[in-house]
Amino acid sequence: MSTQSKSTESHTSIARVQDADSGAGKKSTLKKAKNFKKTKPGTYFALGTSAISAFTTIRRARTARGESDTLKLVDALVSAAAIATGMALLVRELRRMNNDDVLSG
Repeated sequence: MSTQSKSTESHTSIARVQDADSGAGKKSTLKKAKNFKKTKPGTYFALGTSAISAFTTIRRARTARGESDTLKLVDALVSAAAIATGMALLVRELRRMNNDDVLSG
């Protein structure tokens, strides 16, 4: 076996090991991110981001009223309804999480 083929063979095996390591890390990180939404901190985070978007929507509605732009006002109202529905769903999920606690009695 020549020196060049040994070198190529060792580089190939190193690349396989690196690919296997990086793939496993990505899967576990992605799995953690997906499961974060199902936890209490993830739900509180989602509530916070919804509250921030509610403030933005209120500002858009005020601007639309000031400009007398009916289409923008309708858009802001539909967005506000969607945000309110989403927040209600998140609150319901938090209540279910609290009821499922073993120590809550």
